[in-house]
Amino acid sequence: MSSRVWLWLFVAVLGAAFLINLNAWGVLETSEARYAEIGREMLTSGDWLRPRLLGIQHFHKPPLTYWLTAAGLALFGGSAGAVRVLPVLAVLAQVGLVYALARLVFRGDARRALATAVVYGTLPVVLVSALNVTTDVYLATLELLATYAFVRYHATPAEQPAARWLYLGWVALGLGFLTKGPVAAMLPSMAVISLHLTPEAPRRRWSPQHILTGAVFALLGLSWYLLLVADNPEFLRYFVLEHTVERFSNAAAFNRSKPWWFYLVLAPLGALPWSAALAVELGRTGWRALGRRWQMMLLWWVLVPLLFFSLSKSKLLLYVLPIFPGVALLTVELLGRRTDAVLLRWYVGFVAVFGLVLGALCLLPIYGTPYGLDISPITIIWPAAGIVVLILTHIFWDEVRIAPRLLVLTVVFTAALLLSAKPMLGQLEVAANGTRPVATRLKELGLASRPVLVYDQLLPSLAFEQQRLPVSLYDGNHNLRRETQFERSEAWRSHLVDLSNPADTALLRPIRRQHAVVLVRGELPPDRQWLVEGLPSHEHVGKWKIYYSGW
Repeated sequence: MSSRVWLWLFVAVLGAAFLINLNAWGVLETSEARYAEIGREMLTSGDWLRPRLLGIQHFHKPPLTYWLTAAGLALFGGSAGAVRVLPVLAVLAQVGLVYALARLVFRGDARRALATAVVYGTLPVVLVSALNVTTDVYLATLELLATYAFVRYHATPAEQPAARWLYLGWVALGLGFLTKGPVAAMLPSMAVISLHLTPEAPRRRWSPQHILTGAVFALLGLSWYLLLVADNPEFLRYFVLEHTVERFSNAAAFNRSKPWWFYLVLAPLGALPWSAALAVELGRTGWRALGRRWQMMLLWWVLVPLLFFSLSKSKLLLYVLPIFPGVALLTVELLGRRTDAVLLRWYVGFVAVFGLVLGALCLLPIYGTPYGLDISPITIIWPAAGIVVLILTHIFWDEVRIAPRLLVLTVVFTAALLLSAKPMLGQLEVAANGTRPVATRLKELGLASRPVLVYDQLLPSLAFEQQRLPVSLYDGNHNLRRETQFERSEAWRSHLVDLSNPADTALLRPIRRQHAVVLVRGELPPDRQWLVEGLPSHEHVGKWKIYYSGW
């Protein structure tokens, strides 16, 4: 079969492993629940320009992710699985784009391009991004599309028209700006820089098309920002300073401060076991033997972005998704230089690691109990099936080349891991910061239609599960400090009550008369016990306590 057929087969297997049981767990706090709930509120309100979180305008990110989340809900229903379908499709598109990009980098070598797509599509960090609703998965897709388009533009012979690739690249970059702002330019700019610093790389001369395509980018990428600035000039300072400069430079902003070495540790862990192969083979090869083209790729596609994100005070693992296409390309290039004897050693190592991981998953129902992990024995079906398929493939597949065996081995393990993890996440949902079990219990108790007062927690996951807004009771939790400066009415006060403000607490009286439910994480402080007066019943759902009256 051709490499493209194998690529489609890989995408089909990976897609099935992603989509099966995608609704096994509810949306999780904090990021996924926030994006899911903003998309739900956007779809409900019909206001596509002003995202709202629990009834209050929320401009931390541009709107494209919210638009896509709302589209997923409209197309596939109102469940947690519905908001995850489009991120899964985005990752599958990334696999195809990595294949296409690798065809250009490897100068038409389809087998190496296929290997690059498989390596990229089986990286743990990529798998996590597909099952987690955030801006990063869409941003990575658009960055890859822009990178492919720009590299394709330069690789097109001078006598052939190539303007469409230039337009595609700038349109993708404009959509990236609508996803996460200027950081969208990271991977495309690094790819173009490495291209221009590699003497033998194909390049096209500057043309007036660059001005036109730049205008298209500005019109598309800046459109939402300009509309909001026209509506309120304060928005420019708010977004540029508080959500771009502050996010990058201030360790206290948004509580995502991590040490400088955070990505140096987490990025390799997120790419195991391929990152181990890359590190070892880089050490064996050395800088000089890499060659100019691969030196530039290592420097500009991986190391410089890693340094840039490490300098930022705000860090999350998925922020560095743009470095992993370069990781996959370098891994395939270096392993492709090795003999079958060397690849065989890697194959044996991968078999051992994958067997240990799947074996540990099989034992989790037994050994997880002492640590409070309540895992049903039925969940061992998928990891056990993965072990069986790995053994059968090793014994009965008569392929003598090691590289195809190594790739197939990884695909089988990845599919088994995805199918195993989802039911386990469903059983550990409360521990993983999900509130679907809370919403389910409220429904079982006949309390689903009552107002819910959430003490000192921002809980969009509950709003998403109940399809209606709770009342948040602020009592010092910084996560409940909402930015209300863009609100034009006082309607938001019915969704956020400051317990230190007597005027606000007066608003609780009519709500409490409606037999409201009070939801508390842990225990209420002694001076807040008045919140549950008249609520004689209570029960625990994981770390949450539900207070309610029986009538």
